[in-house]
Amino acid sequence: MTHPGRRQITGFSNPTVKALRALRDKKHRKASGKFLAEGLRLLTDARESGYLPETLVMAEGRDDHPLLATIEAEVLANGGEVIETSADILSKITGKENTQAVAGVFAEHPTVLGQIERFIAPIWLVAQAVRDPGNLGTMLRTCDAVGAGGLILIDDCADPFSAEAVRASMGAVFTVPIAQARWEEFLPWLREGPGQLVAASLREAVPYRGAPYQAPCFILVGNESRGLPEEYEAACDLRVTMPMKGRADSLNAAVAAAVLAYEVLAELG
Repeated sequence: MTHPGRRQITGFSNPTVKALRALRDKKHRKASGKFLAEGLRLLTDARESGYLPETLVMAEGRDDHPLLATIEAEVLANGGEVIETSADILSKITGKENTQAVAGVFAEHPTVLGQIERFIAPIWLVAQAVRDPGNLGTMLRTCDAVGAGGLILIDDCADPFSAEAVRASMGAVFTVPIAQARWEEFLPWLREGPGQLVAASLREAVPYRGAPYQAPCFILVGNESRGLPEEYEAACDLRVTMPMKGRADSLNAAVAAAVLAYEVLAELG
């Protein structure tokens, strides 16, 4: 028996299935301004942060859950669409073999750089040319954990609304403002007002513990393999170094961002 308000989809070739599946590709996400999020936990985090899916897709035979029932009711009340389909079709949409029982289509919500209020938080994360969506999602989680104002993506970074980044963010994609800009836009904007730009570096750097951090502090992290361009490091107000006691010569970009963020948080009190 079909539930009132739900639309049943039974065919893999259905145009809606094709459109939803296309959201796995960056080109289609950018064209539509929408992205996919999977799982009841992510959808619940989104709802608690003020975001409801425009389309809710549920697998047949899933376990009933009051939170899902609430989300479904609110989606319908807001004029959204609820689709019920097979687990195999939902798996095709999300691209995961062991897919969650529910997924949602959300509108992307990037923040314009010029609209950022830099004093709303003592810490901001800035990622330059970070290519791994898992690292980007982890940085979003770090932003949420340390109470950062947001994540600013510089130059050509991974898409924060890709399925991998959304998954890795563990819901932080809905709680952390995300802005994107070229370096040529970001640096003049930063210099228009207070803001300390800090980077992990080996060039004229001081130990990261006890360094003279100042709020609002913008922690700049570079590309996973190349690090920061020399001219970007030169533009920083403070360069800090973290001790490496083993054979590795650097930390993972997301790990470095987290270590620095917690140290800045401790120093700023």
